Amino acid sequence: MDAIYTAVATATHGREGRAVSSDGKVDLALAMPVELGGNGEGTNPEQLFAAGYAACFGSALGLVGRGAKVDVSDAAVTAEVGIGKQGEGFGLKVTLRVELPDSVDAETGRKLVEQAHQVCPYSNATRGNIEVNLEVE
Repeated sequence: MDAIYTAVATATHGREGRAVSSDGKVDLALAMPVELGGNGEGTNPEQLFAAGYAACFGSALGLVGRGAKVDVSDAAVTAEVGIGKQGEGFGLKVTLRVELPDSVDAETGRKLVEQAHQVCPYSNATRGNIEVNLEVE
């Protein structure tokens, strides 16, 4: 694959540090969530992953919707990213909750969400690596 765009960010001090993008548009304090023993006073990698996945999946849904001539511009995607013990280390799991406009019938909506899951770069990157559940609302 030839990259059309490359995002660059640097994190220092792991989950208790700072993440900064090369262009300075992202500059965030990082903190371990309370559930993992931290103070929760900053964002964490799971929140950043959830935000990126939700946005990317929404764009993929828009792409397949336009191709099918179905207006999904008012759709909302919520990504829930869980972290937990997996073997000796940790693993992730994702639930994508896709809220479609009332004008989209359930069958069409489900097909579009499944097609978006085939197109979305985050879905392609995680496929076979982590559990991803799709929920259409």
